[in-house]
Amino acid sequence: MEPSYTPVEIEKKWQQHWAEQGLDRTIEDPSKPKFYALSMFPYPSGTLHMGHVRNYTITDVIARLQRMRGYRVLHPMGWDAFGLPAENAAIDRGIHPATWTHQNIGQMKQQLSQLGLSYDWDRELATCSPDYYRWTQWLFLEFFNAGLAYQKESAVNWDPIDQTVLANEQVDAAGRSWRSGALVERKLLRQWFFKITDYAERLLQDLDELAGWPERVRLMQENWIGKSTGARVVFTTEEGQELPVFTTRPDTLWGATFLVLSPEHPLVPQITTAAQQEAVSQYQTATAAKSDIDRTDDTQEKTGVWTGSYGINPVNQAKIPIWIADYVLMGYGTGAIMAVPAHDQRDFDFAQRFGLEIKVVVQPPDWEPGQTLTAAWAGEGTLVNSGLWDGLAAGKGEGQSVPGAIAHLEAQGIGQGQVTYRLRDWLISRQRYWGVPIPVIHCDTCGLVAVPEEQLPVLLPDNVAFSGRGPSPLAQLSDWIAVDCPCCGQPARRETDTMDTFIDSSWYYLRYGDAQNSQQIFDPAKVNGWLPVDQYVGGIEHAILHLLYSRFVTKVLYDRGLLQFQEPFQKLLTQGMVQAATYKNPATGKYIPPDQVSDRTNPTDPDSGEKLEVFYEKMSKSKYNGVDPQTVVQKYGADTARMFILFKAPPEKDLEWDDADVEGQFRFLNRVWRLVATFQPQAVKDLPNPLPKAEKDLRRAIHTAIGAITEDLEGDYQFNTAVSELMKLSNALQDSKLSGSLVYQEGIFTLVKLLAPFAPHLCEELWQRLGRSGSIHQQPWPVVDPEALVVDEITLVIQVMGKTRGTIQVPAGSDQGTLEQLALASEVAQRYIDGKTIRKTIVVPGKLVNIVVG
Repeated sequence: MEPSYTPVEIEKKWQQHWAEQGLDRTIEDPSKPKFYALSMFPYPSGTLHMGHVRNYTITDVIARLQRMRGYRVLHPMGWDAFGLPAENAAIDRGIHPATWTHQNIGQMKQQLSQLGLSYDWDRELATCSPDYYRWTQWLFLEFFNAGLAYQKESAVNWDPIDQTVLANEQVDAAGRSWRSGALVERKLLRQWFFKITDYAERLLQDLDELAGWPERVRLMQENWIGKSTGARVVFTTEEGQELPVFTTRPDTLWGATFLVLSPEHPLVPQITTAAQQEAVSQYQTATAAKSDIDRTDDTQEKTGVWTGSYGINPVNQAKIPIWIADYVLMGYGTGAIMAVPAHDQRDFDFAQRFGLEIKVVVQPPDWEPGQTLTAAWAGEGTLVNSGLWDGLAAGKGEGQSVPGAIAHLEAQGIGQGQVTYRLRDWLISRQRYWGVPIPVIHCDTCGLVAVPEEQLPVLLPDNVAFSGRGPSPLAQLSDWIAVDCPCCGQPARRETDTMDTFIDSSWYYLRYGDAQNSQQIFDPAKVNGWLPVDQYVGGIEHAILHLLYSRFVTKVLYDRGLLQFQEPFQKLLTQGMVQAATYKNPATGKYIPPDQVSDRTNPTDPDSGEKLEVFYEKMSKSKYNGVDPQTVVQKYGADTARMFILFKAPPEKDLEWDDADVEGQFRFLNRVWRLVATFQPQAVKDLPNPLPKAEKDLRRAIHTAIGAITEDLEGDYQFNTAVSELMKLSNALQDSKLSGSLVYQEGIFTLVKLLAPFAPHLCEELWQRLGRSGSIHQQPWPVVDPEALVVDEITLVIQVMGKTRGTIQVPAGSDQGTLEQLALASEVAQRYIDGKTIRKTIVVPGKLVNIVVG
């Protein structure tokens, strides 16, 4: 009786066996080339979602492939375990964040194991473990000692009831706290920063070295860094107070008709007149409730308030009004801009809204006297209404207006050329408990003092209460805060802020290279031997901050002599989202669970009968379109889930979940099972020479599959087309009548090896059933035999008067004369040219012969 395919039973068996044998343990063998395959590590929420499954399956196939290709592979996993959700759980459930986090880690680790992911669990790490965050604190001290960590006052979102800082995403559209419901205030707090701006130019220039990254991601990072070249120009108030601005177009200074300050600008209280005091104060309060994203949204109508004061334009001494507006941020540039409404659309919209002057200073090429602008002109032209600058061609090239304007400003002492970056220093402090304590002591005598390295880690205390009200739990622990200064021995205070969790994830990939080291952050020799990461896989949502911070940390450690490389990730794959069909009643806005939709082709609301809107989007419990990976694994097995994830779409594209396609992959694996499990191998011996034609054709199909699949997996990891090639090979074997031949046996062995990275459990079981020794995952990857691809015959198309009449088989490599003779002598041609005069023949070598008759 044919054995049945029981995936759940088979998978459990091999997962246990692999764990017992330590099959996936990293091999430190310098004689082999290295390959470091890494997925972005997850937050331990307790539940895997399909996005996780896709990310980790992709990386696992890459790791398994490279092991079979003879590489020593590092493929680790860990947990990005600090963060606000654990504190929320402590408040909502009355459970300590550490307890909640470790419970979730245990649950997710079990789920990952059920997917057959080949992780080296000996290198597992959790960022909330003192064994890890001791070195995060050590890293902070490296930055502190290098002058790259500092404190300054910064505007934050402040919840006046909870007395805590809120991230922008924790403020709702109405400007209220997500937790207390209070109207959020903008407040200045002393915060810790890393000086990432010192590395802005290197971070920008080194993007050119990242050829293995998607162009889209490199462009996103370039825009975030935001390099601008222009001039710093000093305006003044009527009272002589300086108001510096940065502009990329100093040549348009004569067209500056008003100034705009951020509502938080320190000069606002000083320059606001008594008549405008109430309006300005109300506007500042309203602005404080908005996020920076909302404030800079160009689709919103411009708002602002006049301060009642005027500034002086330094090039023409014109008196121009000073306004405040929310679209100017204190954290960018100088917190003030010169507005040139004729040549900047944002300023144009603002000027039109408030009836401010619009003065043309760059004349468009087709400009007519008296013409009125209907929109800002930002194109080429000639300077006008600009005093000594009139007649200059507008532009940044040699002899054009921008360099000329900068030279004039510098000569007059009213400005200077400057390069600026949109990138701001990295605010790393959080007023939270569940994070890494910042290892700094505040001493009234000595100032800021680093905690001595031998006293690390500064441990999070356990005796904390989580009420959701008041300041950070750490700030309420007087016994923990009180400490003697390491320098003078006088009573001092611990820092009560913890670090942004982005710091934990900005160096974890380094720790994997020497994860158990208790004496140092890592052994540089080991880490430099494994790094940089050869292939990094993760979501596009981390394309900017996580990757930018990781690049920054790597460069700092390179400068500190710890690393021999400056970029952490050689190749980057940003996988698309997993989406599912969503059913929505457009009339009511209600989402309908799919199991309540009886007719998927013409879906209607089961309650009202109204036609439903159907679309694909990211899985969400609230929209009833989520698919539980555990349910799929229990029904079909992990190998089927993996095959579907890999086959449905190219890895960088969004994937639309389809139950029918899951069933299709399950059927394919069943076909492979029946094909291989019933095969009886022969003793291996040399193939007969020459091979019969049928065996030659089958062997060509086998080695064509090897070449195509290897090519798909070597470049951009086109797993979907690789799976298609596996299906072709399976069909070729199934359709052949050669089950007793050694070529067929070669095909069976090859199919199992090629499929192994994709469906590891199934292939391990089949390898054992074939009587092979060792693990399938330790076998060498199949290599193409060029001789197997040699074609003895080709199909030649016979045309008469341009119409195809049939085909014949001819020796491969035949010259034109031979092809002509064979074509004319063929039975196909003779049927159509018999008794007719042949005027000429047209030969296309290797393809066709066209016979022209009269």
